[in-house]
Amino acid sequence: MSKQTERGSEKQSPVEQAAAFIVDKRKAFYLLYVGLAIFCFIASGWVQVNNDITAYLPDSTETRQGLTIMDTEFTTFGTNDILVDNISYAQAESLAHKMETVQGVKSVAFDDTDDHYKDAAALFSVTYDGETEDSISTDALSSIKDILSGYDVYYTGEVGNAQSDSIASEMQVVMLIAVVIICLVLLFTSHTYMEIPVLLVTFGTAALLNKGTNFLLGEISFISNSVAVVLQLALAIDYAIILCHRYTEERLTQDAREAVISALSKAIPEISGSSLTTLSGLLAMTFMQFRIGYDLGIVLMKSIVLSLLSVFTLMPGLLMSFSSLIDRTHHKSFVPKINVWGRFVYKSRFVMPPIFVVVLIAAFFFSNQCPYVYGSSTLTTYTKNDSQIAQEKVDETFGSTNMLALLVPTGDYEAEGRLARALESMPQIDSVTALSSTEAMDGYMLTDRLTPRQFAELTDLDIEVARLLYSAYAVDQETYGQLVGGLDSYSVPLIDMFLFLHDRMEEGYVTLDNDLTEEMNDLYVQLTDAKLQLKGEHYSRMVLQLNLPEESQETFDFLTTLHQTAARYYTGDVFLVGNSTSDYDLSASFARDNAMISILTIVFVILVLVFTFQSAGLPVLLILVIQGSIWINFSFPYLTQSNLFFLSYLIVSSIQMGANIDYAIVITNRYTQLKTQMPLKEAAIESLNAAFPTIITSGTILATAGTLIGFLSSDTSISSIGICLGRGTILSIALVMGILPQILLLGDVIIEKTAFTLKHKGILQTNTGTLRVNGHVRGYVSGIINADFNGTIIGSLNANVEAGTVQEEGKALPPSPEPPTPELPSPTGEAASREEAAHHA
Repeated sequence: MSKQTERGSEKQSPVEQAAAFIVDKRKAFYLLYVGLAIFCFIASGWVQVNNDITAYLPDSTETRQGLTIMDTEFTTFGTNDILVDNISYAQAESLAHKMETVQGVKSVAFDDTDDHYKDAAALFSVTYDGETEDSISTDALSSIKDILSGYDVYYTGEVGNAQSDSIASEMQVVMLIAVVIICLVLLFTSHTYMEIPVLLVTFGTAALLNKGTNFLLGEISFISNSVAVVLQLALAIDYAIILCHRYTEERLTQDAREAVISALSKAIPEISGSSLTTLSGLLAMTFMQFRIGYDLGIVLMKSIVLSLLSVFTLMPGLLMSFSSLIDRTHHKSFVPKINVWGRFVYKSRFVMPPIFVVVLIAAFFFSNQCPYVYGSSTLTTYTKNDSQIAQEKVDETFGSTNMLALLVPTGDYEAEGRLARALESMPQIDSVTALSSTEAMDGYMLTDRLTPRQFAELTDLDIEVARLLYSAYAVDQETYGQLVGGLDSYSVPLIDMFLFLHDRMEEGYVTLDNDLTEEMNDLYVQLTDAKLQLKGEHYSRMVLQLNLPEESQETFDFLTTLHQTAARYYTGDVFLVGNSTSDYDLSASFARDNAMISILTIVFVILVLVFTFQSAGLPVLLILVIQGSIWINFSFPYLTQSNLFFLSYLIVSSIQMGANIDYAIVITNRYTQLKTQMPLKEAAIESLNAAFPTIITSGTILATAGTLIGFLSSDTSISSIGICLGRGTILSIALVMGILPQILLLGDVIIEKTAFTLKHKGILQTNTGTLRVNGHVRGYVSGIINADFNGTIIGSLNANVEAGTVQEEGKALPPSPEPPTPELPSPTGEAASREEAAHHA
């Protein structure tokens, strides 16, 4: 009877029924996936990408609260710092005048000081009429580029800085190279040539579905948008490979349809279990206080789920449809046996683990000394975009700047003025820009209070006109007491009176001569711009330029000094906003996120491993190996004295623990099965041989993807994540293929004693000769045996003998650790023949 007939006569399990449905309805699934692919291709254009990493700061942080206030109450005009090198001062001055005439340019700051001209290099600070993303700003920048064409020019600033476009272009290159490498790896580890297109179609579809459904999240970060596709391919390609290999095995004895059904029904629980550890690591990321972890975790978890669905519902149909081509394109295995490595691992089992323990302790110490940073000012990348090159040129020639915004309650100009003067006296501050420190006319600041006579003298108004103007202002502000008490002592902030005068001029109540009218109109534009940028409904903004580095302990301490200084003049909430405060807030949240991620990742993974292996000790041994690779990975920044972006640790440690633990699971599964069938030495060697193709495929792809991202991305955070992920994966592979088998060999007693299914200790015998055995034998007996056995063995025994006894011929029978077993039937077949031969001997 054929296998197919036998299957048809047996009742199928629910998993087999589902597998049969997927295979038989494959054309319907094809149509479904084609429709989804078309929709997701269109929907991928709907995805909104947030390029501002500070948007993911917790709402409780000072930076996030301050940014919200600034977005609500203030206008921030777009700016660019433009450096023109190898130019004379006269040429630079001429260019400044030309740029000022460009439509959309509000102002161009340039003079002969070292801040703007130095070593034959000119630095122009251009401010536009619109905000950063406004077309009027980008159009003006385009006109400026036309003026400066032919010069040695470097552009910095937010306007025209298409960071997202640059990252997208870099990731396309990464993806292209990654696909080529993946094809080569799959060719090396595959059984047939045709399975490679099947794998690529499956994961190409899954990647498109994930990218297209990101619009459902509303908005995703530029980090998630950049690395999700590459990491999805690297993290989840195992699932397709497992199903493919299962199909190849089943196809040896079954026709195509039955082979696919059988392979899918066996692969579903295996793949689902494998995905749980990866999902656990990603789930832990979503608990980060810094919400970039939640954003990336959700996107990658969705990618894993969609990859599973594609493997379970699309790939079986492809295997069935292309089964004839798969059959005809078989090739010999290119994966070599690694017996030599296996024997080395076994021989060094008493040497390497102690060394690993020493390295583990040192790595724990070094990784805790890792020089984390929380901004990009001290980080470098292997690839640099035009904006980074320009910024380095500006910093090298004119020095770096560190700007802070100080938000104080509005309405008290006198307090603001005193605070501004106090700040200006501090050696750490180069300049303070505020309404109270901005000159209006003839040495008067915008917030200075002037009487009618002083205002008349300043503006050349008739004193009576000035008094009439002040009277109207008092009525408008409903300060009627000033009308009764006398106007001559009534003082009004200059900015308020100028704006009030302009309004009255527009309404026709006040008429000035042409020169004064033109001057007032120009002043009104300046005052309006200043008010939009520096005065809001509830807060006033003061812009500070520090001479401190963006990120240092000295800078962080000075932030406290600024708060204490502002508290002397204001009782309400005061906020500091800038790169330094953002770095400080991130450093404060890192300690919590680090502890949270580490604990949750280990707890989630342990729970999965406990249910997988039904053991309490085995998960600890596996996690010890992967956690060791994480500690070693993050020892490198300390040993090389190179700064590490904090986000790299949080994200990579989660992915490394969640994904790389699969390599340890593959080895352990093989070993626990084989050790009951052969001596421990052969079990360890064969486990490495059997797991090598899977680990080298998945590990090479993940390490390659991470390394490519690290070396080809110009974004500091993305590059740092890639470098750490690639290095961490290589370390995980090395420890899993070297140290883990040795730990399993040495820790076999711990594994057996902590197994949940352990009822009693079997009698582990390793003997050679003539043995009388009575009991259930499971293990290596000059071959393989797993049966109730009663007879004599001539040869080698390495097995657990359960509920029975083992006695060497001529020796007394040792006492049985279990109650006597029922009498077994007389041996038949091969066992009887061996017993009879032993008797005659």
